[in-house]
Amino acid sequence: MATLPTAVQTRRTIPPSIHSSCEFVQVLMKLQRAANLITSTLDLDALLDRVVNDISSSIGNVEVAVWLRAGDTDDMVLQGVRGCTKHKKGQRLQIGRQGMVGHVAATGKMYYARDVRQDPYYIACEPATRSEVSIPLKAAGMVIGVLSVDHRQIDAFSDDQLTVLQALAGHIAIAIENARLFRVERLQRERMQQESDEARAIQQALFLKPVPLIPGFAFETAWHPAGAVAGDWFDFIDLGDQRYGIALADVSGKGMSAALLMSATRAILRSIAPLYSSPEKTLEHLNRTLMEDFPAGKFVTMVYGVLDAGSRELTLASAGHLRPLLINHDCSFLELDTGLPLGLGVSSYPQCILTLNPGTQLLLYTDGITEAMDKTEEEYGPARLIEHFLRPEACVDGLIAEVQRFGAGSDRTDDATAVLIRSR
Repeated sequence: MATLPTAVQTRRTIPPSIHSSCEFVQVLMKLQRAANLITSTLDLDALLDRVVNDISSSIGNVEVAVWLRAGDTDDMVLQGVRGCTKHKKGQRLQIGRQGMVGHVAATGKMYYARDVRQDPYYIACEPATRSEVSIPLKAAGMVIGVLSVDHRQIDAFSDDQLTVLQALAGHIAIAIENARLFRVERLQRERMQQESDEARAIQQALFLKPVPLIPGFAFETAWHPAGAVAGDWFDFIDLGDQRYGIALADVSGKGMSAALLMSATRAILRSIAPLYSSPEKTLEHLNRTLMEDFPAGKFVTMVYGVLDAGSRELTLASAGHLRPLLINHDCSFLELDTGLPLGLGVSSYPQCILTLNPGTQLLLYTDGITEAMDKTEEEYGPARLIEHFLRPEACVDGLIAEVQRFGAGSDRTDDATAVLIRSR
């Protein structure tokens, strides 16, 4: 380790105008307030500006700079500066090779040049500068930066002041590390939010397509994710010869994982549906495929039907899904046997045939509707669902709005999706 130059080791004379007890106490109090303000700031740029400005204002007649190590490089970068007309933010110094800052970054020890005109490490900046102290900023034992303070007087800093500045440097290092971590977390959140927004836009593009125009029938749809993306979904598949596949499903779980499984299930269903004429066989083959591909414990409940527009017959099969609501002057839940949810195990999927005469309606929905809870944890329930569709003006958008009002104040939310088939 290099021996400090004679200029640093020589005992100094302390100017009484600078180091009087009264003035030092005032400086100490200012620095204490500055430390409190510094540690309360999480924006790194604002923090560094506050550091240099507060120290400069507290001590007076000084130049203050904060240099931070640039990642894993051997460079120190000027990130905050006050009172300097030569050096600008972004300037670099090489660790161990350039200036007092480079020397302190390499050794990890404070270095005080009592007279910069006699110091071998000092790089000239302001012509009036006569003394400079550089203090390492450490986090987890590593030097992350250097605090540099210049003064216009020779041997301007007393031992007490150097001790205070070292203590302040400890606060600054902690604040910088916290601000860096906060910045990293903020960037991660922003990136995740961007990815979430993109995923939601993709899902919306899938669901906001126009419903099919089928003579004698009309369709209403509502899709309301609990978060940015959903595991609920519905789909219409043109099978040819006036036949249409109609699916509504709910993937277990929430969020991005459920959305990914939903996309995979939808793609597989679309590839399988044209190959099999019945919902029963379609669900059986879909289930076998998902059993091979799905992670353990994940599953999909689904109701899938094939509508023959010519005969007005709707053939339905269910994979562990809620029973559809039949609306025809009154309301009743369709008696429909069900197989296992898709992806859990080998199962058969019994189907039934329903004739949709003019005036008949059939509602397909997910449990985010009937199992929605209010703040007392009471469920919306099947009875309220029936009550809603007994009204002449009932529609799926109105249903979703009613469910949202019912669940206002509750922290238990789920995706809510519905498809209403109207026979005209």
